[in-house]
Amino acid sequence: MKIMWSAAVAATLLASSCSSAFVPTPRYSSNAVVTTTTTTASRVNHHDAFRRHRPRSPSRVVMASSAAADETNTNGGDMDPATAALYVRKPRPAYKPGAMVDDPDYVRIFDTTLRDGEQSPGATLTSSEKLEIARMLAKLGVDIIEAGFPIASPDDFDAVKQIADKVGNEVFEDGYVPVICGLSRAFPKDIERCWDAIKSAKHPRIHTFIATSKIHMETKLNKTPDEVVQIAIDAVTYAKSLGCDDVEFSPEDAGRSDPEFLYRVLGEAIKAGATTLNIPDTTGWNMPWEFGALIAKLRENVPGADKVVFSTHCHNDLGLATANSLAGAYNGARQLECTINGIGERAGNASLDEIAMAIALKGDTEFNSPAQFGSGNLYTAINPVYISPTSKLVQEYTGMRCQPHKAIVGANAFRHESGIHQDGMIKNKSTYEIMTPESIGLTRTAGESGAGIFLGKHSGRNAVGTRLRELGYDLEPEKLNDVFKRFKEVAEKKKGGLEDEDLEAIVTDQAGTVNELWQVTGLQSSTGMTGIPTATVKMVGPDNVERYVAMTGTGPVDAVYKAIDQIMGVSVELESYKLESVTEGIEALATTRVSIRPTVGGPNDTKSAHAQLGGLSDRTFSAAGSDTDIITSSARAYVSALNKLLSWNMRRMQQQDDDEEEAPNGSADNAVAASPETVKLVEQ
Repeated sequence: MKIMWSAAVAATLLASSCSSAFVPTPRYSSNAVVTTTTTTASRVNHHDAFRRHRPRSPSRVVMASSAAADETNTNGGDMDPATAALYVRKPRPAYKPGAMVDDPDYVRIFDTTLRDGEQSPGATLTSSEKLEIARMLAKLGVDIIEAGFPIASPDDFDAVKQIADKVGNEVFEDGYVPVICGLSRAFPKDIERCWDAIKSAKHPRIHTFIATSKIHMETKLNKTPDEVVQIAIDAVTYAKSLGCDDVEFSPEDAGRSDPEFLYRVLGEAIKAGATTLNIPDTTGWNMPWEFGALIAKLRENVPGADKVVFSTHCHNDLGLATANSLAGAYNGARQLECTINGIGERAGNASLDEIAMAIALKGDTEFNSPAQFGSGNLYTAINPVYISPTSKLVQEYTGMRCQPHKAIVGANAFRHESGIHQDGMIKNKSTYEIMTPESIGLTRTAGESGAGIFLGKHSGRNAVGTRLRELGYDLEPEKLNDVFKRFKEVAEKKKGGLEDEDLEAIVTDQAGTVNELWQVTGLQSSTGMTGIPTATVKMVGPDNVERYVAMTGTGPVDAVYKAIDQIMGVSVELESYKLESVTEGIEALATTRVSIRPTVGGPNDTKSAHAQLGGLSDRTFSAAGSDTDIITSSARAYVSALNKLLSWNMRRMQQQDDDEEEAPNGSADNAVAASPETVKLVEQ
């Protein structure tokens, strides 16, 4: 089947301009009942809520219920009706494990931030951080959360299980609860460990995979095509035998695999019981027209293709991950795998915010393809107002900042400096914005025109909380209290008040205190051109005993870090150190970002398995700290990273002790990180 792309579709996927705007204009009834019908004929349509100047039919407008008022109360107080309507949860087809989606126009959003996203170097997350992100993803409305790779380590298993136990059973008022998915290699031990982690969820899913490209089969697996097919069959069959009704199968590196071989292996996976077939462009090799054509061919030629959901998993090595994902949807894929901010292996994955907003804005006009699947009026159930808060949360916990010009969530996405652009914005915001900041959870306030809230040492908790909500931070009361306490400490030192960037730096700084085993209670350093840099550090540990040490170093930061190492009894290598001024001026707040790795063979040496390659490697831990004093800022960041390392090791050791008690003969195979022997078995 030859796929021909129209100029309009090419423009949708490859261009950034658009004539319509996503603006929260009044169009909802405040007393109406939420419509949840999802048949092709009568399903309500969301796309008109994203446009300003396009005619719309009343039957296609999503009607808001009184639930909007409830959401308003938890999202920043009073809102105008149009903005409040944006917080109404979007209807979606009922989730049926092992069955096709009732509405062929509905696109499932599969988020893999906690699995593929965490594979980004330096993006290690703690269990509590993963749980908080998972809960925010549920607010965002993703259909499936891939919570991790349970076999990688005891900590990874615990994190996935915790998400399955909690988020996987927290049902929203509209009946929505996310599917909780775990990744597993095509190996019985991996699959069983994965099932143990996720089976408590209301909707559990096992995602298993094996490579199918020639280069992977010959050089990585040392397997023949026949052997790979049999491994795929056995993996899916075993997953089903455990009682899992929802099994996803991925032919790794499908973008470079022989299509004829894919027809065969995918057909056998369907026979074995796979319910979702995920097609990865593992190396980001494909062009959008190539990848779209591949999806169309698979849907046309794979035996049993009409019984499963086709999915995409696109990497961004050529900057085409989002375009390739949309090309897949254009040709019939009804699940798109993506991550918050596009984080992931190497150059990252398709970005959830870009996919969600592209479908929200263009889903009903540019996806009527020759593939003839559904009506071409695509939609998701993503609640866009939570895009910005979720993006910020992931940035804070991973330490991975978006580039300022990142689409949708970048710092400059809604900023205009050109005089011509500013003139157009003053006259009509739709001249240069195809969506508004309000639509993704940001509020355009008076501060953008020079009359914002002045935050200083006399500001109260309400003022700080209000400004944080305007900036997209939806903090729990306990976290807000911690941020406010730190805000008051900084405001006492910094004259002239705090800018928005200062406030965001404080939020990032407090994100590292979730696992605070050790804290710095005193610090003094001296340096100069003639003396030896010296630092005295005082710290309180888990036993509440105060200890202090004085050390010398090549500089004041080096001396401080050596003192901290001696007090905490750690041995690590500093992978990266970055110091930057948050704002301008001599009193500017400084933010330090560090990444550490345990010294090989040292007391804190720790390894975990790579989700796809299977090899063991040391984990990297990142953190940030802020203060008006750069030495204090550096110490806060370093201690925060060390606390993450120690917390991770403590959980791992506790899990190993528990497993040894359960297995008196020393057989704790199912609870330890994937060993080199395990990897060897998989590759054989």
